[in-house]
Amino acid sequence: MAVYNEEKVLEEKLKSVYETDYPVNRFQLLIGSDNSTDKSHQIIGEYAAKYGNIHLEIYGGRNGKIRIVNQLIAKHQNQIKAAPNAILLLTDANVMFTPNLLYELSKHFKNPSIGLVGANVLNIGVKNSGISFQEKWYIQRENVIKHYEGKLWGSMMGAFGACYAMRANLFIPVPQNFIVDDFYLTLKVIEQKYEAIKELKAVCYEDVSDDIFEEYRRKKRISAGNFQNLKTFMHLLWPNKKGVALSFWSHKVLRWLGPLFIIGAFVGSLLLAVNDPKGNLFYVLALLLQMLIFCIPIMDTVLKSVHIHIKLFRFITYFYLMNIALFIGLFNYLKGIKSNVWKPTKRN
Repeated sequence: MAVYNEEKVLEEKLKSVYETDYPVNRFQLLIGSDNSTDKSHQIIGEYAAKYGNIHLEIYGGRNGKIRIVNQLIAKHQNQIKAAPNAILLLTDANVMFTPNLLYELSKHFKNPSIGLVGANVLNIGVKNSGISFQEKWYIQRENVIKHYEGKLWGSMMGAFGACYAMRANLFIPVPQNFIVDDFYLTLKVIEQKYEAIKELKAVCYEDVSDDIFEEYRRKKRISAGNFQNLKTFMHLLWPNKKGVALSFWSHKVLRWLGPLFIIGAFVGSLLLAVNDPKGNLFYVLALLLQMLIFCIPIMDTVLKSVHIHIKLFRFITYFYLMNIALFIGLFNYLKGIKSNVWKPTKRN
């Protein structure tokens, strides 16, 4: 676990880890602090004094989650190799475990074909004032899609970085300028001919953000990382890879290209409405309908200012803003990504 100024959630997180029904003497907790300046170290120290299996490493400067995780695993490589069939569980500080989480994740590794198991991350702190309801709706459906990708083909398209487990011997250090490490590691497992699945019984809880612009900032950052992964794993898009290609195309690539489809549909409708010699009313109506839908986020913003929250309007606002984030993320990727240092998302 990499942490940066997580004093608000760390005590609850550590408490949830040690209240699982998994034997305490069967795991080690490796924590890397990215130069935290709050009370994070003190909180970890109190738990380390109580339990002998916490190892805190403090890194100077700002490194980013990926570099922290890479260094943690490298430092403890001998210890990891010494453990027979070692499993790595990567998690975020704001994700709270349920008592049977560790068992539900680890039980699948009795199957030698399984390389990675994603947890079922559920959202709490949902409000109607922002977009947390819409984000929860999206995440729930992501969980179901990923579950069936894993069940049908062993090709879950990316574990949620909040919490997932993988065979330690399959871990490959993530390139330091990469942003979306969970997707990278999942596809690296699939690339090594192992299966990646999701266990819906492995429940943990994460406080979802309600601030639409905070979520926009996060999605924009993730979008740039998505295109890094698309370039790296483009060879998995060909159909000789069992269900991997279908999952990759349908679940991820088409979504990442969504902003281009939206722009293309609008420009196409505009050209057809203006230039059709027969004056087909259908093209005009198609153009007007798109323009009307484009106006809904403005209407939603006005209504929100007077404390009126219409869920359908908020879904449309959420949809378009997240596609704008994808579009901006594409340009950020094309400009080149210099750093993966993160700023924790503001939660409820």
